[in-house]
Amino acid sequence: MTDRKAELAANLAQVEERIVSACAAAGRKREEVTLIVVTKTYPASDVRILHQLGVRHVAENRDQDAAPKATACADLSLTWHFVGQLQTNKVRSVTSYADVVQSVDRAKLVTALSAAAVRGDRELGCLIQVALDAESGERGERGGVAPDGVEQLAAEVDAAPGLRLDGLMTVAPLAGEYAGRQRAAFDRLMEISSRLRAGHPAANMVSAGMSGDLEDAVAAGATHVRVGTAVLGVRPRLG
Repeated sequence: MTDRKAELAANLAQVEERIVSACAAAGRKREEVTLIVVTKTYPASDVRILHQLGVRHVAENRDQDAAPKATACADLSLTWHFVGQLQTNKVRSVTSYADVVQSVDRAKLVTALSAAAVRGDRELGCLIQVALDAESGERGERGGVAPDGVEQLAAEVDAAPGLRLDGLMTVAPLAGEYAGRQRAAFDRLMEISSRLRAGHPAANMVSAGMSGDLEDAVAAGATHVRVGTAVLGVRPRLG
């Protein structure tokens, strides 16, 4: 085993232990939570090692890094998640490799994603990114739609050809009433998810929690956690 593979295997084991413990504490089954490893800024060689170690979900946030990496790993059975703020001029590229876009936050993006998915004969999973720090009708600094805009945007995704409404995503806010209160933020996301599922039962994916707060996300009911540093470590980034 290479040094890097041993390092990643050890890190994955620690993260797995955290998820198992969090599930047990919340009275949930381990299989209810999917680990997405955020491979942004790390090379395709790391993605290959992670696949060897059993990882099947990876996430990227910049198309210029993700596109060549996805091409280099096209032979692997992976589900690619795009989690960054997405500009419409990058949509055609992103839809060529991403299976799920977790950062859908405006109608213009829905239109562009739909057109690209149809053109590429693909079905693209979409999560509405919720900005819990946004004032009514505004977007937070990290992107996202305000809670009161979720239903309308979800309806637009649901009606768009080539797109599949999978659920919701959030990043714990740095400002506003939920700053420093990750559990409360994720509980709020679950409330919004419950309302969404009343009209869209299949939209049951809830992506929340990262390396520092995955336990809070699992406790709140998240179905997917996005973990980067805790798996890949802190090391020199790509350009």
